[in-house]
Amino acid sequence: MESTFAIIAEPNRRAILTLLADAERSVGDIEEQLNLSQPSVSKHLRVLREAGFVESRVEAQRRVYRIRPEPLMEIDAWLAQFRRYWSAHVDALERHLDQIHPPPRRKGKKR
Repeated sequence: MESTFAIIAEPNRRAILTLLADAERSVGDIEEQLNLSQPSVSKHLRVLREAGFVESRVEAQRRVYRIRPEPLMEIDAWLAQFRRYWSAHVDALERHLDQIHPPPRRKGKKR
């Protein structure tokens, strides 16, 4: 079985996860949104399903997929140890941008 990172490294799988983060989708919806063939979408969904990233349910004549957050939470937990490396840079960028373009002052507030 592929590792979690190998599974999400594939761009079409990430695109599918991004779509499913917004709403449940059928295979046909995913095909249309990503301009992929049905066999390709089905193959990627099978990999994502077997790895636990998505689950499906039958609705009339179609299968509807939704994201399962647990595997993504595991990735987020792993990444947490590295956030300190980029959060300081993001904070510095925010301060720099505020200096270049100060936020508008609100009426009624004194500084």
